[in-house]
Amino acid sequence: MAHQPTLQAVKARVEVARRSAAVVRAEWLPQLGGTAQIFGGTMNNSTAMFSSVRTMDLPRIGGTRSPTTADLAEIYPSTLVGIGLRQTLFDFGRIAAQTAVAEQEAIMASHRADLERLEVGLQVESAYYAVLAAKAVERAATEAYARASLRMELVQAGVARGLRPPIDRTRAEVDRTRFDVARTRARGNIELSQAQLASVVGWKDALLDAQEVDPEAEPLMPVLGEAFQRAIEQEPAVRVALARLIQQQAVTRSAAMQWIPSLHLTASVSGRAGGAPTNAGPSGFSGWVPEVANWDVGVVLSVPVFDGVLLAKRSQSQAQEAVLRHEIDAQKRQVLTQIARAHQSVLIARDALRALRSSASAARQNYDQASARFRSGLASSIELADAEALRTESDISLAIGRFEVARSRALFQRALAQGL
Repeated sequence: MAHQPTLQAVKARVEVARRSAAVVRAEWLPQLGGTAQIFGGTMNNSTAMFSSVRTMDLPRIGGTRSPTTADLAEIYPSTLVGIGLRQTLFDFGRIAAQTAVAEQEAIMASHRADLERLEVGLQVESAYYAVLAAKAVERAATEAYARASLRMELVQAGVARGLRPPIDRTRAEVDRTRFDVARTRARGNIELSQAQLASVVGWKDALLDAQEVDPEAEPLMPVLGEAFQRAIEQEPAVRVALARLIQQQAVTRSAAMQWIPSLHLTASVSGRAGGAPTNAGPSGFSGWVPEVANWDVGVVLSVPVFDGVLLAKRSQSQAQEAVLRHEIDAQKRQVLTQIARAHQSVLIARDALRALRSSASAARQNYDQASARFRSGLASSIELADAEALRTESDISLAIGRFEVARSRALFQRALAQGL
């Protein structure tokens, strides 16, 4: 939680989604803008011209009459400097409908963050148990190498005394070398698993170790029916699907709300001038200096009448709602399937672990018996080597079996949306 870059990124995405909702709500804030314009051109029925500005309403005031006919070759200047204010007074719920869409996006981002935390938690837990399994395999290989070294010494002593054939020494040397290679590989696997754990945790160092606390502790399994219900309620993927449907419904309402009227206040202060002569003669203004002052205050009601694009968008959004409802059902079924599979995997892994424990115990007893027979001269080196190989294989299988139990429990906890 403190070091994983992926988790830091999802937190940032939640903040981005929240600020996106603030962008929509900002439509209630006033808009203040200014402009400065200068034009040259013919003037027909007006002594001034100007271009509209998004943040400033410019009513057609301040102009004087000019000749009804204008020669295209006659060019006059026109200037404008002004500042305007626009403020929404009442939108009849349009902004609220758009805000609901953005707020649902923030909710989905929060659920996605929960989903990412569960996935990262599963990766951390799996990597943690992988380190422990690698250590257990390394211990088994090291113990096997120690036993092979002791057998090598016994065989060499027997060969020197003429009690063992030279082939026994060769076989013992091969076995010891084989276990030495296995020990070297096991140590390398420990570092690889530690590197993987450091990566999924986001640790600053290249390697991160894991310490086993209680390898035999196994939590009680919850009742499967209760687990299903709890997982459906807590699974972030289901929550994301539900939030997506709610957002799509908000999109449909928002499209319908685009037909709602809007009421806003507008005000501006400007200075204008135009150089075209009026019917009464020259106006006395050059048109280059915007020295004719004007101001205005007004309330504007905007009423949309028909927009075929909005109708099409609303119809598309309603169709998308039907798709999302089916996806919610599919997501719930997927969760139930994952829980059932993970639960069965835990049971299988536990049963296999019990068998592996019995097998490892029997393999140790078999090795002890073979070792005693070998020391008394009743067993060959091959018989002891087979017993040693069987014991080592059983110890490694037991270590892997414990890892499978731990990992299956982690997968089951993830399926229940509980995680670490």
